Amino acid sequence: MNTTETAELNQPRDLAIDRLRGALVILMVAGDFLSGINWVPAFLKHAPDIGITIADLVAPAFVFVIGLNFKASFRRHLRDGRMAAYRHFMMRYLSLLGIGAVISAGASLVARPTGWGVLEALGIAGLITLLAIRLPTWARFLVGLLMLAGYQYALDTSMLDKVLSSVHGGLFGAISWGALLILSTAVADVWRSGTVRYLVCLGALFAAAGFSALVIPISKNRVSLSYILLTLAISALAFLIVKAFSNFRVLKAGIFCWWGQNSLAMYFLHLLLLGLVGLPPIAWWYADAPAWLATLQLVAILGLLSVVAWRIKPKSRA
Repeated sequence: MNTTETAELNQPRDLAIDRLRGALVILMVAGDFLSGINWVPAFLKHAPDIGITIADLVAPAFVFVIGLNFKASFRRHLRDGRMAAYRHFMMRYLSLLGIGAVISAGASLVARPTGWGVLEALGIAGLITLLAIRLPTWARFLVGLLMLAGYQYALDTSMLDKVLSSVHGGLFGAISWGALLILSTAVADVWRSGTVRYLVCLGALFAAAGFSALVIPISKNRVSLSYILLTLAISALAFLIVKAFSNFRVLKAGIFCWWGQNSLAMYFLHLLLLGLVGLPPIAWWYADAPAWLATLQLVAILGLLSVVAWRIKPKSRA
């Protein structure tokens, strides 16, 4: 391990990453709640197929944040040996697969069966990325782009109906999510190499996204190549803004960090609270709730989760 890599491993926790992750989880909670209310405008809900909305940006941005720390975390675990590091990450992402399967099964009891969820997609993406994480930066860029191109070709020639009938693209769509995570780890390398290089990379990402959008429809449901490249570019820009703000104002860990440092727990708890709100078969209580009632419910959910996040935050990062 060279001097640069050793210095990277010894760096303190980057609160900008926690802040972005926390903001994304809060947006995810709010988006999941609003998606079940009939009067909420379409631009605040997921696009039905082709097109992109604010809600369609959250999941890929969360994948991007995972990619920011993936390689550094893997290197830290390499201190315990190569096999131990791989075993740790395999168990982490297999656990996400298992937990996601349980949640999907539970959701099927009260809603339309999906058979697939966001945690399953993250689990497969993590396992795919694990295969490539020791490759150099340029090779991960190449692998990610080739995966996207191959996925898009298969999608256009034979897999479109299967992907559209699934949630988050289903098992096949996880290939595209995996490509996003691999590309995110490569972008993270560029970020750590300096601001100028990161800005150049950011410009290249937006150029690639714009060009691909001319020939390939942007669609979260299809997890299309253009969707992945565009959301990767937007996520990288969002992180640059959060990082710049964090550098401009030295802040203690606050509410976004509390959520970000406990993102998985917050995700599980929000599913439980949404279930409690959505289960009563009373239209005016949730689906047709007036604006004032829906606002109160959302504030109560976010407030309760924020208190929990504050209570379980790491004591050394208050």
